[in-house]
Amino acid sequence: MSEQTTFTEADRNDGVEPDMVDQNAAPASQASGSGVVPMNMIQALNSAIDVKMSEDENVLSFGEDAGYFGGVFRVTDKLQQKHGLTRSFDAPISECGIVAAAIGMGAYGLRPVVEIQFADYIYPAYDQIVSEAAKMRYRSGGQFTSPITIRSPYGGGIFGGQTHSQSPESLFTHIAGLKVVIPSNPYDAKGLLIAAIEDDDPVIFFEPKRLYNGPFDGWHEKPVSPWKAQDLAQVPTGKYVEPIGKARVMREGNDVTILAYGTMVWVALAGADHAGVDAEVIDLRTLVPLDIETIEASVRKTGRCVIVHEAPKTSGFGGELSALVQERCFYHLEAPIARVTGWDTPYPHAFEWEYFPGPQRVSDALKSVMTGQALGKGR
Repeated sequence: MSEQTTFTEADRNDGVEPDMVDQNAAPASQASGSGVVPMNMIQALNSAIDVKMSEDENVLSFGEDAGYFGGVFRVTDKLQQKHGLTRSFDAPISECGIVAAAIGMGAYGLRPVVEIQFADYIYPAYDQIVSEAAKMRYRSGGQFTSPITIRSPYGGGIFGGQTHSQSPESLFTHIAGLKVVIPSNPYDAKGLLIAAIEDDDPVIFFEPKRLYNGPFDGWHEKPVSPWKAQDLAQVPTGKYVEPIGKARVMREGNDVTILAYGTMVWVALAGADHAGVDAEVIDLRTLVPLDIETIEASVRKTGRCVIVHEAPKTSGFGGELSALVQERCFYHLEAPIARVTGWDTPYPHAFEWEYFPGPQRVSDALKSVMTGQALGKGR
């Protein structure tokens, strides 16, 4: 008997922690019309997939529990009911198989959007992503491409512990042939996901799960703000595209440049406010391709740079950013580049907020570069 006849509506709403998903705000289809409505990131991502599935019959969506159940975070909710079992369906618990099937589909002209339930589970698919998807165009002399989008929630801040909180983005930025996209707000999430689906090459699309239901500035003791109060949550219901490879200047400033992406964009803004520093905050949005021109222009203006990411420090993407800034802006720098990151340990459950690079650590780094002092060891 198929799961469509054994699952009930109650089953679809069981087993998900309330701080992970707002179960009273299931994303409705927004594919039709041309208005602008407030959306959280879940709704914006759902709308992006819906828009593309409505526009292009070659676009399909699948993953573990991503069909009837709508995904653990409900990003694919209602897509199966609207677009049918052959275009929105559940996959076996095999990340390697999910990506391998998507690569084959892409080679034959489809545009699959696959979900890896958590970024922590993407490692079994790494060989397929690196050895097959990323190399398809090159090894076939352009005869085949791999127009697949691999979506996955990443990062911490939800007490997911070491197996539901990882940030593995640097493992993919190292691989030629892959694009890596990480939005920080609903507006960019929808526009960038549509751009990823339309791209003829594979895109790794990491979704900061801590931002699904609202912006999070890292002050975990405070109530979470809703997305509806943010300008970047006012999302067109129809189709629009945000370009891959273009950063967004979230706040202009003159004293120091902060480079961040995902949840850390909001932490960086909070850290700058806490430090009382006139910081220019740049949301990278895409790590590969990287908008180095925007970064370079900002650092040349401010003369200082702080890099913030949630992944561990060693071999994190911040190391690449630091090297690029050093190479291109050396004679403009007035202080050492500082990195504020996660620690080089597994993501802890009991010490979530000691690991999480919060606004206080960002504030300390900003004050350090403003005075020209080296940041404390391990920061």
